[in-house]
Amino acid sequence: MNKQHTKASTETLVLGAILTALVIVLQLLGSFIRFGMFSITLVLVPIVVGAAKCGTKIGAWLGFMFGAAVLLSGDAAPFLAVNAAGAIITVLVKGTACGLCAGLVYKALSKHNVYAAVIVAAIVCPVVNTGIFFIGGVVFFMETITEWGAAAGFSNAAEYMFLGLAGGNFLFELATNIILSPVIVRLLNIKKEA
Repeated sequence: MNKQHTKASTETLVLGAILTALVIVLQLLGSFIRFGMFSITLVLVPIVVGAAKCGTKIGAWLGFMFGAAVLLSGDAAPFLAVNAAGAIITVLVKGTACGLCAGLVYKALSKHNVYAAVIVAAIVCPVVNTGIFFIGGVVFFMETITEWGAAAGFSNAAEYMFLGLAGGNFLFELATNIILSPVIVRLLNIKKEA
C-alpha cells in the first residue's frame, strides 16, 4: 500500500470518527430542544458531510449511529412503548438509509459538480429520513398515530403525520442541511488544498 493511500485512509477514518462523535453529541444535546413531539436536530449535517467527504460506507455508519443515538436519547420512547421492534427497525433503517442515500447521490453527482452534489445529497438525506419514518409509521404504528392525531384535533392520520409529527422538523432539517452542508464541505476542501 502506498503512502498516499494510507494517508487518505487515515484521514477518512479520523474524519469519520470525529463526525461519529459529533452525530452522537448533537443528537443527545438536541433532544433538549423540542418542536412538538420531537427534538430539533442538526445531526443530518454531519451525516451529509461524512457521506460526501468519506464515502457511502461512512455515510451509512453515521446514519446508523444517528439511529442508535435517537433510541438512546428518548426521542423514540413514545413509539418504543407501542411497538419496540417496529420502533427499533424504523429508527435504525431510516438513519442508515439517509446516510447511505446521501453518499450514493453525492458519489454519482460529484463527477460533474462537487457543490451541486452536496446540495442534492443535503436534500436527499432528510427526504429519505422522513420518508422512511412515514413508512415505518404506516407499517408499525398506524392505529396509534390515528388515535394521537384525533386526540390532537387533526381530521385524519395523514394530516397529523405531515403537520403534527414531521412537518416542522422536516423543513428545519432540510433548510439547515441545504445551508450548512455545502459550506462545511467547501471549508474542508479549502483546508485540504492549502
